[in-house]
Amino acid sequence: MASRNYLVMTNDMSLSDKQKYRRTALAAGLERCKSASIGSIEADVPGLQAIPEASKAARVAAIIAYISTGAWPRTIDQRELAPLTDFVAAAAQDSWLTVALAVGGVVSALNALAAYTLPAGRLLVCYGVSVESAIVPMPVSRLLFRKGGAVGNIQAQFDMEPMGVRQEPDAFFSEPVIIDPQEPYSIQVLGRAVSAAGERVHVHNFLFEGAGLVIA
Repeated sequence: MASRNYLVMTNDMSLSDKQKYRRTALAAGLERCKSASIGSIEADVPGLQAIPEASKAARVAAIIAYISTGAWPRTIDQRELAPLTDFVAAAAQDSWLTVALAVGGVVSALNALAAYTLPAGRLLVCYGVSVESAIVPMPVSRLLFRKGGAVGNIQAQFDMEPMGVRQEPDAFFSEPVIIDPQEPYSIQVLGRAVSAAGERVHVHNFLFEGAGLVIA
């Protein structure tokens, strides 16, 4: 399936735009839970079972309509990623922080963990990025999502330079990036400045799992 990778600055979006985008990202993740064997989304959302699995747009639209009423699938929980506990191997700390950056160097967005894998029963949807840094205008120039690990195929790639030019700390992805369970992957940044302490490049995300598995 073709994809479009670019950043949408949140300052260019209205509050309703942001709410709509997040609902779409949530719905895309909930729809993917069917193929990932997480919960029972077709039993939870009325009418969804009648829509063929090949009709992804129609299925996502049905889920959006359902959750827009304030309802939520009873068999699926959603929260944000906890790097220390949600991967098969834990990250070095429970936050988004790179290791030391060098100009032109590619490193993981999660310190000391070059690649990571979600266990069976967990699925991650990444929908945006924010940068917290004293480096002006921007410590990194690119954000990369790789399937298969640190040197795997690039699933999505986003140019971070416009955020620095416009002094934007926060942006949404043109479309969500879905990371399936039990698939090695890596989220990386390309350095554009030297930073001995590393930088906080936070990837906004929704994590999905079966209802009642974790008290967040």
